[in-house]
Amino acid sequence: MDQSERTRKYTEALQRMIRIETVSDPDRRSPQENFEAFRGLLRELFPHAYSACAVREFDGSLLLKWPGRDREALPVLFMNHQDVVPAGADGWQHAPFSGEVADGMLWGRGTLDDKGGLWAMLQAADELAAEGFVPPRDIWFESGCDEEVHGRGAAAISRWLQENGVRFEMVFDEGGDVVRDPIAGAKGRFAMIGVGEKSVVNLKFTARSDGGHASAPGKNTPLVQLGKFMAYVDRNQIFDVELSPTLSEMLSRLAPFMGKAGKLAGKADKLRKPVEILKPKLGGTVGALLSTTIAFTQIGGGEAVNSIPREAWVVADMRCSHHQGQEASIAKIAKVAKRYGLETEILEKEVPSGLADCHGKAFRLVEEAVRATLPGVDACVPYIMTGASDSRYFDRVCSQCIRFLPFAIDGSQLDSIHGVNEYVDVETLVPAVEYYKYLMQHV
Repeated sequence: MDQSERTRKYTEALQRMIRIETVSDPDRRSPQENFEAFRGLLRELFPHAYSACAVREFDGSLLLKWPGRDREALPVLFMNHQDVVPAGADGWQHAPFSGEVADGMLWGRGTLDDKGGLWAMLQAADELAAEGFVPPRDIWFESGCDEEVHGRGAAAISRWLQENGVRFEMVFDEGGDVVRDPIAGAKGRFAMIGVGEKSVVNLKFTARSDGGHASAPGKNTPLVQLGKFMAYVDRNQIFDVELSPTLSEMLSRLAPFMGKAGKLAGKADKLRKPVEILKPKLGGTVGALLSTTIAFTQIGGGEAVNSIPREAWVVADMRCSHHQGQEASIAKIAKVAKRYGLETEILEKEVPSGLADCHGKAFRLVEEAVRATLPGVDACVPYIMTGASDSRYFDRVCSQCIRFLPFAIDGSQLDSIHGVNEYVDVETLVPAVEYYKYLMQHV
């Protein structure tokens, strides 16, 4: 089958996956029948992979085991999830669940996050299994059905694996892509490979008062307290700033493509004050990797337009750095909140992730696969994801979780993830399958 025929076949398969709405948002969740139909479609599309694997289901999340030649070697795990975020109709050039192809692009919710990755992973396994290939070691596949909410499926599967004594040498999940000009000054196309992710903590800050009529307001009422607090946090660097070894390695790999700024970036770990020197030059993307960040996302309080509220609150999304961690980050912001008379409540703490070794075997294997299958990549670059993925749960069974999807995307595609007009270039489908096949053949 030539490349054009493969592209046509692959496009049709991914279209069918996109057309089944598997939204996992708590308020707009797709019917259970949709998820069941989707899992049925996977069996139909990838019969050889399913025949080669033992299949276990965890309330809709999937775990498959493909026995390998060396049963004594530690197995490896491949991951991509089934569910997608909601997609309103407004602003879409093509209906979000139409799977329409136009201008060489396949449009629809999930093309990039993450049905495209799930399709490529299983397509690679299916083709290899059809050829009679037996992997060098056991290969497992995991696909959660609720990654976009809390990842309870992945959490349950990772606990089951831990309880049954299964450990992995390597885990490969979704994450970064091949992108152009990823940070200020870096010119070229880079495979951005996630080696970990910042952990999420959701906090609520509350101000209280005795209330009263708005005609005779006192000073420092609850909304004013909150405003002062948010303004202070917005103006000041609350959290510890550090140039981590991962970030230093990222900059050293990007440095040859950064012109004059690259001379500084390439020796970041040797600068006396690397953060003060580099932060103004490298922009907000790098800034978010230097420390814990916090964003105020919801606010409420007050009962009437002419009454001082007895209580007002603001909710914040905090992404914790590895060097400061969750507990120290919470303590830092709670101390500031107390200064403004606010109570701090922890609404939710997500499971934190570890950091894979960007010089280790798993990372090096991904580098090899990228060079062998994805054309036009200038360098493979480690980074820490600011978003969450299901692979954080698998740190309990593996220390080397790598987060990367083999799709080349541009800025508009990056913005479309969880936004509108999500699409994938159909010319990237064949290389994506070849990437996964390379990994499976060389693990």
